[in-house]
Amino acid sequence: MTSKKWLIFPVLAVLALGVVACGDDDDDGNGGGGDSVSGTIRADGSSTVAPLTETAAELFQGANRDVRVTVGTSGTSGGFEKFCNGETDISDASRPIKEEEVTACQEGGVEYEEVQVANDALSVVVNPDNPLECITTDQLKAIWNKGSEVDSWADVEGLEADIGDEELTLFGAGSDSGTYDYWTEAINGEEGVIRTDYNSIGEDDNAAVNGVAGDEWAMAFIPYSFVTEAGDQVKALQVDGGDGCVEPSVETVQDGSYKPLGRPLFIYPSAEALQRAEVVAFIEFYLENQEEITTQASYIPMNDEQLAEAQDKVATLAGQGS
Repeated sequence: MTSKKWLIFPVLAVLALGVVACGDDDDDGNGGGGDSVSGTIRADGSSTVAPLTETAAELFQGANRDVRVTVGTSGTSGGFEKFCNGETDISDASRPIKEEEVTACQEGGVEYEEVQVANDALSVVVNPDNPLECITTDQLKAIWNKGSEVDSWADVEGLEADIGDEELTLFGAGSDSGTYDYWTEAINGEEGVIRTDYNSIGEDDNAAVNGVAGDEWAMAFIPYSFVTEAGDQVKALQVDGGDGCVEPSVETVQDGSYKPLGRPLFIYPSAEALQRAEVVAFIEFYLENQEEITTQASYIPMNDEQLAEAQDKVATLAGQGS
């Protein structure tokens, strides 16, 4: 997506300098301006990104007691709807903004920028008693594609000997979820194209964890953080995207080998919001502390290149960059 042109650099430069100047007097060492900023920051959107923003908000508010950050979970699509209506300051997103959402924001007069804040390994999970360890993207497409007639594991070419004709139960995200959009494009080749007879869990990934944990032959796709939090309730399969079986992990996502299900996670701040010192301070804090935030929220930190790009973008937006 082509970046928007910003007309607020002078204002942001003054605000950012004010934040830095006030932050120099703060002795708590946490950054973010201490008690020098105040106000309410409204975020909404992806249920995948929400735990990250909630963790960032908790840490930031600990150092900035006069700032309140609210975090909703309307889903990536629902979040963009609110954002483009001017109802929120930041939209959490587990996928890039769509063209129709770009148009909606233009019609609503909402300028914005896309800022990466973390990585995710969208994971294929099964019950721990399932003997399968690796699955190919072609097999996943055969299971999940629109019009699929796969009802049992034996219906999937290559899995007959591994499992047999046990009935396959499927759990997956609802259509308002960015996870749904990403999965359908990455696995089925087109966003929104998917079989309709699976168990939709909406924005509640814990429902998918519970479903798989309670059914020996179930499968689901969920964010990496829910895999780590689930512990031994579920098993994440290795995925073969054409170059061999690769497990979802911090290392494989950061080095790009977990394909095609390694993905970036974003926040979208509005231009209007970035005219406020507390929003600039919060986003700078979010990035400066991204390793701690992602670790606490059980996500995958950005690598050095991704972090530098995000920080340079925010610095430019705040009038600090070249």
